[in-house]
Amino acid sequence: MTAADEPTIAPAHCQSAGDGRLRHGAALKFFWGPMDCGKSTLALQMDHNHGRQGRRGLVLTRNDRSMGPQVTTRIGLAHSAVEVTDDLDLIALVRKEWGDGARIDYLICDEACFYTVEQIEQLADLVDGYDVDVYAFGLASDFRSFLFPAAQRLFELADEVNRLQVEVLCWCGREGLLNARIVDGVVAREGEQVVIGDTAAADQSEVRYQVLCRRHYRSGDLGR
Repeated sequence: MTAADEPTIAPAHCQSAGDGRLRHGAALKFFWGPMDCGKSTLALQMDHNHGRQGRRGLVLTRNDRSMGPQVTTRIGLAHSAVEVTDDLDLIALVRKEWGDGARIDYLICDEACFYTVEQIEQLADLVDGYDVDVYAFGLASDFRSFLFPAAQRLFELADEVNRLQVEVLCWCGREGLLNARIVDGVVAREGEQVVIGDTAAADQSEVRYQVLCRRHYRSGDLGR
């Protein structure tokens, strides 16, 4: 047998990560659900759990309800985060951390539905080429009940897709499925895809959001 005939031995670790970690087969996981189902809470819990086991990650978000570079939850939890903008290259972000001597084992990507499609592709590249685990959290559909482009791409690319099991109810008691935008007390059917608001706003607010079942989303009935 010549040298050319000898089998190729795969490297024991992922050299692209630059730190000698054993390649374990990173994964891209997408956790989704309607508003109020606890996506941001789970994101922070997952970051906490991984950190306790000695892993190091980055927390990212976009259009958090606080309008700041942090992940906040309605139950009072908060964590500083990298604000994702349209021009942020997520691969370059991770490589810069490595260049500065930091280890990045995973990314927590909150509000991933608001990322660009190109950034979702970058997340997949980080998993496949750089052995970085990615945990993405976000809505599936917008106020018109259409999929966000980034969410659609996550459905298409993710190794694992999980709908959060925390039950969200419509005012009628049925399961809440759709995120309605309420403008001057009426369910909006047209407008920009992303308008920041919250579900905790008073009914008299100019723009707010409310989770409805399909029946009442389609009829526009907001209850009392």
